[in-house]
Amino acid sequence: MNSTQGFHSFDTAGRVMPLTPAVLLSLLLLSASFVAAALSPAVAQSAAPAQQATAVSPDAIKQREEELETTREQQRKAAELQQKLKADIAAIGQDRSKLNQQLIDIATQVRSVETRIAETEARLRPLDSREQAVRASLDSRRTEIVEVLAALQRAGRRTPPALLVRPEDALQSLRTAMLLGSVVPELRGRAEKLAADLGELVNLRKTIATERDVLARDRDRLKDDSVRLAALVEERQRKQSAIEKDVEAEGARAINLSRQVEGLQGLITKMEQDLKSAAKAAATASLQGAPAAPGGKPNLGALKDPARLSPAIAFASAKGLFAFPVNGRKIRYFGGSDGAGGVEKGISLATKAGAQVTTPCDGWVVYAGPFRSYGQLLILNAGGGYHILIAGMERISVNIGQFVLTGEPVATMGSTSQVASILATTASQPVLYVEFRKDGTPIDSGPWWAANEGEKVRG
Repeated sequence: MNSTQGFHSFDTAGRVMPLTPAVLLSLLLLSASFVAAALSPAVAQSAAPAQQATAVSPDAIKQREEELETTREQQRKAAELQQKLKADIAAIGQDRSKLNQQLIDIATQVRSVETRIAETEARLRPLDSREQAVRASLDSRRTEIVEVLAALQRAGRRTPPALLVRPEDALQSLRTAMLLGSVVPELRGRAEKLAADLGELVNLRKTIATERDVLARDRDRLKDDSVRLAALVEERQRKQSAIEKDVEAEGARAINLSRQVEGLQGLITKMEQDLKSAAKAAATASLQGAPAAPGGKPNLGALKDPARLSPAIAFASAKGLFAFPVNGRKIRYFGGSDGAGGVEKGISLATKAGAQVTTPCDGWVVYAGPFRSYGQLLILNAGGGYHILIAGMERISVNIGQFVLTGEPVATMGSTSQVASILATTASQPVLYVEFRKDGTPIDSGPWWAANEGEKVRG
């Protein structure tokens, strides 16, 4: 027996006319949706007195127990992660190369997850908008649909009028049949449209749920990776401090010296002349520089040595190989208007709050700290007369005099722009400013950035 045989409507001549499965399914689904929506306020209102009458409902107790268990599970996982981190760091011991490689690998992983999160959020935005549009379309037809559904349900649930005992019931059924005879042919096209809308809505909800599950997993992974990265950075800086006994004093002196200069070039010169650790780094860069590449081509294999103490690739020969220091969208370009009558000397990247900042190349830190309107400023001597200036971070995690490798984590972004005076139009979002200099003069960094992911150098 066909599953739809018990559900009928009537045409204008009074003949029985079966509803198609597609139409019936759409109407039943929509009916359930509207019934649930209609019942929600009533349920909420009826539940209120019950909640007032009893101190805590069993459902509330169960929910609290589940929340407590979730919290305990999170604490357990956090404790396990901390123990694993301690074991990993102990295993690294004094092996600098292992620590460097771990830092680069985890930082790369963090930025990869950040990228996936941004891509998932971008996919969700149009899906969420479309879901709202479909829901709004269905809601706008609520009154008419509910009336017809009520009539269809009465006709489908009751036996034919001849078998009814009360005349009133028979009359009501006849009136319903007459009503249906006038509206069903007109409703059929609308019902098919409803079926299509409902089908799209169901598919949208499934897709959105899948994307949100992926987003949740990536966010959990990012949180764990960030904890691991923070522990490794702390260990790196602890070892650096053990080597450089006067790190704190040097840092304080650097900030005092920065107040005595007017511009960036003055700051670089002052640091590399007057500050012991920065001067040592500059001298090392000048003496060793970057090794010449055989045949004029960079030796990318040299980047695989995490124990190196000088640049693996000559800066001048590394064009087209660098990755941006942070995941973000370029909003200002070298040579463009700076909004104050001048031209941009670097590029600006709009980023996510808390984004990881890594070094685009090998280099020595000659300044790390606040500087005027730049907020937190990091300056690297890349050898060969080149300097990299990175500004706008909330927190810097390297010290002056330290040699850092390509892809190594050096800072994190805040939640708002730290270079608001430079980028007044985008002061509400985190913005990273990057400037390349050759022999003290700002240059276009464009030729050094990789055109695509596969061309970027990795440590």
